[in-house]
Amino acid sequence: MIGAEQACAAYTSVLQTPSGAPARPVHALRFLRTDALRQRWPLAIASALMLVGSMTALTVPWLAGELTLNLLDAKAGAFSSSRMIFMLLILVFAVQAVMSAGNGYLLSRTAEHLISSLRVRLYDHLQSLPLAYHQDRRRGDVLSLVTRDVDTLSGYVTGTLVSIAPLVLTFAGAWILMLRIDGFLGFIAGLLVPVFFIIVKLLGRHIRPLAKAVSESHAHAVAVADENLRLLPIIKAYTRERYEAERFNRQSLRVLGLSNRLHLITATLYPVVGFFSVSGIVVLIWLASTALAPDALVSFLMYGLLLARPMSGLASTWGETQHARAAADRLNEVFQIQPEPVDSGAAALPPVRGSIVFENVSFAYADRGPVLQGLDLEIAAGETLAITGANGAGKSSLASLLLRFFDPQKGRILIDGHDISGVTLKSLRAHIGLVPQSILLLNGSVRENIAYGQLSPDPRAIEAAAQAARVDAFVRTLPHGYDTLVGEAGVKLSGGQQQRIALARALLADPPILILDEATSMFDPAGEAEFLALTEDIFRERTVLMITHRPASLALADRVVRLEGGRIQRSGDS
Repeated sequence: MIGAEQACAAYTSVLQTPSGAPARPVHALRFLRTDALRQRWPLAIASALMLVGSMTALTVPWLAGELTLNLLDAKAGAFSSSRMIFMLLILVFAVQAVMSAGNGYLLSRTAEHLISSLRVRLYDHLQSLPLAYHQDRRRGDVLSLVTRDVDTLSGYVTGTLVSIAPLVLTFAGAWILMLRIDGFLGFIAGLLVPVFFIIVKLLGRHIRPLAKAVSESHAHAVAVADENLRLLPIIKAYTRERYEAERFNRQSLRVLGLSNRLHLITATLYPVVGFFSVSGIVVLIWLASTALAPDALVSFLMYGLLLARPMSGLASTWGETQHARAAADRLNEVFQIQPEPVDSGAAALPPVRGSIVFENVSFAYADRGPVLQGLDLEIAAGETLAITGANGAGKSSLASLLLRFFDPQKGRILIDGHDISGVTLKSLRAHIGLVPQSILLLNGSVRENIAYGQLSPDPRAIEAAAQAARVDAFVRTLPHGYDTLVGEAGVKLSGGQQQRIALARALLADPPILILDEATSMFDPAGEAEFLALTEDIFRERTVLMITHRPASLALADRVVRLEGGRIQRSGDS
């Protein structure tokens, strides 16, 4: 069990903030240590196999020395003794192979569990972050965290980290046995260690910042590619293919340049340390050749080679550790960002009729001036309110505040007298249906898109919602009906069809409050008239906020308010 806990501690300590650096939260590493402790039995067994494998490896030089002594001995029985040593060597190599296979499998399996947990937790955390985080970043930058940075740690854990303990054990065992053969020469061999650390520090000090720059540059390249693929129709329409290809090529060349600098340092580190290590061992063997008996000399030589190999391996491991720490830094930066308000202590919003009050609400985005300033607005339960105003007046911001995608800097919002800042996000959003201005559809079937958000939807309820939103009319013309795939972001459907599916999705939840953000913007006049006709029955049963400029939609409202300068400037019947 001690071996398991040491392995867990080693895993986290390698990636911890270096000594002397300011203390920082290390959420990504803390829960990995917890997960590692859950894997303590595989780690304990792997540690035991690792120890046995390293100890058997240390017997090879001793056996080689004994074999040399026997071969030089002409006495009777020496050949029989040599044959026994050969058999022992074969047995040792067999044990090493079995220990290495078992240890490698268990450590790799455990490492994959840790990385899988990291990827899932990172994804959960990204989902929990406020919308402002995602709006301020390119999607490709975020995708690079989940893919490249997690993969970097995965490669490190499964390929590099698992080799540290065997290298350290081999190094320590070889040096101790060299000291036993000749204390003075073993002490001289130990002086190679500080030289090793000096070389590693000098050559490797630029690895971590370079690795972080490579990751950030690669993330930018992914973001450029992601953006260009989403905007491909526009790129083709304006014949910008060559320009965008050159822009992506410039970013790729930047990644290539930084990667080549990083690879030059890491590729130099291993052979330079290996050269000095082996050179030092050769000098030691030369000194030992006049002071040791043949059998001791052979053993000392082989222990020296065993000592040199871990030193070179640890140098390479140190470089890979800096690379992994750069990825861990980027992940830690994300884990330090606070998620949406935690619901601890908040009460669930009880069933409501749907009255809404904005009370002296002021709001501004981080990178913009005030959007709303001391806004007061009351909406009666069951009322259909149309909100109009110039672009950027704050109409959609009202919807975002009501859903608590953002919180106001001042004032409060109440639903049926309940301050929404004191209720759980899940219960709040369960009472509100949203048909956004930019329709968001899954790359799934029509049925899956309508049912999204419902755990076990009744097929009859899905079709009822679809009929209410007039989805059923066009679905019957599709090749597979409700099971027809809509494509990436609903690309196989028209804009009007997408909006009908979004409305059906909102209606399936049967919310007392419904938000329609420019819900008829994709319709032609005839389609809009049909859409508004079907919504009359829907509107009677709930409180509706319509954000719109369209005269036909405004005519459907019980009241129209106009937003200007962050306040309600006009309110009246439609």
